[in-house]
Amino acid sequence: MTTVQRVFNFAAGPAVLPLNVLEEIQRDLVALPGVGMSILEISHRSKTFESILERAEADIRTLGNLLAGYRVLFLQGGASLQFSMVPMNLLTPGSTADYIDTGSWAEKAIKEARKIGSVNVAATTAADNYARIPAQPELKLTKGAAYLHMTSNNTIEGTEWKSLPDAGDTPLVSDTSSDMFSRPIDVTRHALIYAGAQKNMGPAGLTVVIVRADLLARSQKSLPTMLNYSVHAENKSLYNTPPAFAVYALGLVMKWLIAQGGLPAIAKVNERKAAKLYAEIDRTGFYRGTAQSGSRSLMNVTFRLSSEELENTFVKEATAAGLDGLKGHRAVGGMRASIYNAFPEEGVDVLVAFMREFERRNG
Repeated sequence: MTTVQRVFNFAAGPAVLPLNVLEEIQRDLVALPGVGMSILEISHRSKTFESILERAEADIRTLGNLLAGYRVLFLQGGASLQFSMVPMNLLTPGSTADYIDTGSWAEKAIKEARKIGSVNVAATTAADNYARIPAQPELKLTKGAAYLHMTSNNTIEGTEWKSLPDAGDTPLVSDTSSDMFSRPIDVTRHALIYAGAQKNMGPAGLTVVIVRADLLARSQKSLPTMLNYSVHAENKSLYNTPPAFAVYALGLVMKWLIAQGGLPAIAKVNERKAAKLYAEIDRTGFYRGTAQSGSRSLMNVTFRLSSEELENTFVKEATAAGLDGLKGHRAVGGMRASIYNAFPEEGVDVLVAFMREFERRNG
């Protein structure tokens, strides 16, 4: 196997994958062991692929302690398609859906849901530039709402929910794209969870949806077939050709995550990595964190420098030093270090050292 030079990839997604997963893919890409064909070639109707899909689902169930009453769907279209599919399937005629607005992706979800039906913005932190997560007393919930939608981690703004909001009897729906399986998750508190795989779970092209089985009855037969949760559940995500390679790669990442000790173990690593970065950001004031301390994300660490000119210099020099993807989202600017499950702690240490040296030369 050829040894290649790899940079530290701080991109928000598609994001870093475990190195040993990449090496396993490289080793078996031409032909899966005992199959004689690549994962890129085998039929999605074959026993081989069915076993790959079933193993991936079984490991998701193990990691999330999923009860039998939940279905796991492997879909396409990213989390952005779920902004439409959730209300199309769950927002029944005459009802209202509650949404919590905590950032750019929550805004997009609200915009799409309003095309389908009635939406109540139960809380928003837009006035605070989305620098924090709203407290429970701020939520103005609709009695008998079809569901309450939240975004568990706000990739662009660098905030995350530290505990789930109390939705009462209302089904809780969560976009967990940026922090899925980065820490223990109480699936029983949720009615539906969705996540684009390309941050913590695998490559781009695959979306995982975990839905409580009783909610499938809300999916009307009048819906377009490919947008109907019930159809996908009935066909075990094989109604059409799924993104086979992405499912295969996700399965390898799930196996890797279990080998790390599961969600409690990976949470400790993630907390340690983030703590190192935030400590450096807070050390002197040369760097300024954009998220309020009680809402800071463990996955997406956002910060600013004193001027855009200095930030551009920081990005240029960091990239030259093998620290890639640190430029913040174009909507907000600044810096963003995405340190998902597979991001090595060594890379955080290198970034901290670079930040300290950059401050010494420019402070």
